[in-house]
Amino acid sequence: MPINRLCFNGLRNLAATDVAPGPGINLVVGANGSGKTSVLEGLHLLGMGRSFRTRHLKHAIAHDAEAMTLFARLGGDDSSLPIGLRRARDVSELELRMGGERVSRLARLTEALPLQLVNPDAFRLLEGPPSGRREFIDWGVFHVEHGFFDAWRRARRALKHRNALLRHGKIHDDSLPVWEAELAHWGERLDVFRHSWMSAFQPIFEETLADLLSLPELTLRYSRGWDRQRDLTTVLSQARETDRQMGFTQQGPQRADLRIRVGRHPAIEVLSRGQQKLVVSALKLSQGRLLQRMTGRTCLYLVDDLPAELDADHRRVFCQLLEKMGCQTFITSVEHDALVGPWSSHAALTMFHVERSPSGQGRLVPIGHGQTS
Repeated sequence: MPINRLCFNGLRNLAATDVAPGPGINLVVGANGSGKTSVLEGLHLLGMGRSFRTRHLKHAIAHDAEAMTLFARLGGDDSSLPIGLRRARDVSELELRMGGERVSRLARLTEALPLQLVNPDAFRLLEGPPSGRREFIDWGVFHVEHGFFDAWRRARRALKHRNALLRHGKIHDDSLPVWEAELAHWGERLDVFRHSWMSAFQPIFEETLADLLSLPELTLRYSRGWDRQRDLTTVLSQARETDRQMGFTQQGPQRADLRIRVGRHPAIEVLSRGQQKLVVSALKLSQGRLLQRMTGRTCLYLVDDLPAELDADHRRVFCQLLEKMGCQTFITSVEHDALVGPWSSHAALTMFHVERSPSGQGRLVPIGHGQTS
């Protein structure tokens, strides 16, 4: 369901905001430092419960505010779902609300507002550690497999207990085989979910990448995180001594990865910066396309600094792919023409301008709905 109302209070340098986004393409233009990225950060917080700009949410609270309150209403007047998040400066716990009721699990909000972020940090999918690529896979699986979250939570709990026993030298503790059996059971279950998702994702990614860029030698390969020739129970029992020396579990679902290569080489080593952004964009767009095909739901897209690393032709192809998907999208840039230029002649756009006041606050101001033509 698209967002039809958005209210932010106490978020960084943004003044109190209450706007009605369009159901399709929302373009946010403004000078550097005006607060454009903060708009995307607020949306990301509502869907993910964390910021893409800081690990400590207290830093996202405006300097003169005691708390940050974010609210979005999804859907229409007849079938709307309000979701909200509040973080006080002196309390580390997030207060989450959905449908007017307090909820304890962030997964409830994540399920209600599936989103993908395309920003400079998205390059980490190629150049960063496996954890980012594993999170990318798990986001996709979470939104299409109802049993995934429970399996993921149980596997993580078993891994935590096994690692604690290894670190404290209790390798002969009778409970170690119990936690290994638990980790093996749920780890194998996670692998089934991830492998199934990957099989569905691969052809959609290839189709999407071909629309953006010709890279026939680029391949994706899912690595489950342990020896493919042995079951996880055997791997864990045989690795007890070396795991004890290391102080953690070296193989398992927590080591899963997505290998992205061009021929025999890691993609990050051979692709230009512009090609890398197109590959990352194809990965992100494919998430939304698969979600739509498997569930009928659309994904919210947040695109920060659209022109960065993309020439005009590739911006046009990327934007028109987004347009065809019919997803609600928020896109920022300092350049007005770079935002409005790439769309088809009949694209319906909603424009916002972030005006910076003398005090340094940014005001998100609607400046019109219409078509590009």
